[in-house]
Amino acid sequence: MYILPGGGANKGESRTKAAVRELNEETGLIATDVRFLFRHVGYVHKSYSGGYFEDHHTVCLMLASGMARPRHEIRHVGYYSLNSEIKVSKTTKEIIDRFYEFKRTMI
Repeated sequence: MYILPGGGANKGESRTKAAVRELNEETGLIATDVRFLFRHVGYVHKSYSGGYFEDHHTVCLMLASGMARPRHEIRHVGYYSLNSEIKVSKTTKEIIDRFYEFKRTMI
């Protein structure tokens, strides 16, 4: 299953800075320009410790330099068209759909 790069913010770190850091940690890409787009609230999930948490996503559009390569817990990095037959998480699909709707309204 494919998901967008992401992860939690460190203590004292803004969510936008966390997105930039996570992009680099997971793909090796270096963000050179960042634009906040929207926030997305996902679903409640059971944590590894037995509790529950709700996904909160800060979605940014980034211009980045470098060659994307899988790093840390990432096994594969790829670019896909909107019509690709790949399996993505429900939240990833919602974020991508919302991005394209946002993009349509900005033109």
